[in-house]
Amino acid sequence: MAEQTNPAAPAASARPRVLPPRALGRATLERQLLLSRSPMSAKDAVGHLVGLQAQNTRPPYYQLFARLADFDPAELSTLMESREVVRIVTLRSTIHTHTADDALTLRPLVQPARDRELNMFRRGLVGVDPDRLAAIGRELVEERPRTPKELREALLVQWPDADPQALSVAARCTLPLVQVVPRGLWGRSGQVELTTVEHWLGRPARQAAAPDATVLRYLGAFGPASVMDMQRWAGLTRLGEVFERLRPRLVTFRDENGVELFDLPDAPRPDPDTPAPPRFLPEFDNVLLGHADRTRIIPPRYRGRNGNGNQAYGTVLVDGFLAAVWRYGTPGGKPREATTLTVQALGRLSRAERDAVTEEGMGMLAAMLPADPSAHEVRFARFVDFGE
Repeated sequence: MAEQTNPAAPAASARPRVLPPRALGRATLERQLLLSRSPMSAKDAVGHLVGLQAQNTRPPYYQLFARLADFDPAELSTLMESREVVRIVTLRSTIHTHTADDALTLRPLVQPARDRELNMFRRGLVGVDPDRLAAIGRELVEERPRTPKELREALLVQWPDADPQALSVAARCTLPLVQVVPRGLWGRSGQVELTTVEHWLGRPARQAAAPDATVLRYLGAFGPASVMDMQRWAGLTRLGEVFERLRPRLVTFRDENGVELFDLPDAPRPDPDTPAPPRFLPEFDNVLLGHADRTRIIPPRYRGRNGNGNQAYGTVLVDGFLAAVWRYGTPGGKPREATTLTVQALGRLSRAERDAVTEEGMGMLAAMLPADPSAHEVRFARFVDFGE
C-alpha cells in the first residue's frame, strides 16, 4: 500500500524520515512503470520518463516493453516516422529519444553542459569561431541531412588546420542535431544522418524548459532524489538553488547515509515489501543511470556488474534489484527466428525466481522477436567474466 503523505503537515521541525534502499527502489520502480506495466501510450511514456536513453538504437524499444502493457515496437517506430519523437543529444551528452516538445526545450536547458564540453576541445579548435561554425553547420545539414563524416569533411574545408574530432564535437555541441529516420526504426534502421531539430520538426526554436518544472518532472519519474542525483541525471550543475526555491512545495527524507532527498508530496511511495516482478532492461536504461547513488537498484556488491569495460549488457531486475545480466543471439548461425536468451545470474536465484525470470524472458522474446514460440529459449549460463 502506498504511503499517504499530508502535504500540509508541518515538516520544518520534524526530523526527516530515513528511507533505506529498498523503500527508495520501490518508489522509483513505481514511477518508472516497472512494478506493473502501464496502459499508457508509448508517446505518453516517453514524456513521463523525460526521455529514453538511446545511445544504441534498440534499447528504447526494450525500455518500453518492460514498462507498457501490450507494447508493439511498431508504435515507437511510427512515432519516429511521424516526427512525434526524435533522437537527439541532451542529458549527459548522450543521445535520448524525446517527444518533439521535449527535444525543443530540454536541449536548450542542457546547453550550458554542451558549452562546457566544447571547452574541453578548444586546443583542436584554434582559429575556429563557434558562431560561424554553427551557422555553416546549420546551413549544411538543413540543405539535406548529412552523415557525421560528410559534415566533418565539409567543416574541414573551412578550417583545414582544426582537429577533425574537435570539429565533430563542436558541431554536436553548438547545434541541436537529430538523427533522422530510418535510423532507429525497429527492424530497419540505417546510417546516422543529421539535421537540426527545428528543421526536422518544422518548428522554430523554443525557450529552454524552466529548471523548476524539470526538477518536478524528474522527481515524478525518479524520486525521491537528492540534488546530486538530478545533477548526475541531467549532466548539469548548480541545481541546489532550484531545489531550495522549490523546497516549500516538496517533502524531504534522508537516505541511510544522511543525504537529503526531495520528493513530490503526493508521489507514490509503495510499501518496501510490494512485489517487484522480474524485468529485463536494456543496456543504459535510465533507471540505472538516473541517480548519483544507485544502491536503490544496484546492490553495492554488484556495482559495475552490468558491464565489462566498454561492453554493456542488459540488466535483469529480480525483486527490484540488479540480479543478473542478459544477452540474446542466434546460436549456430541459425535464422533470426531461432533465438536464445542467455541469463547470467550474479548470485543465487531460487527456483521460483528462475521460473519467473524465464517466463518474463520468453514473453520478451515473443513480443520483440515474433516467431514460433518453440524457436525461442531462455537458458542460464555464464557468458562474461567479471574478474571474480
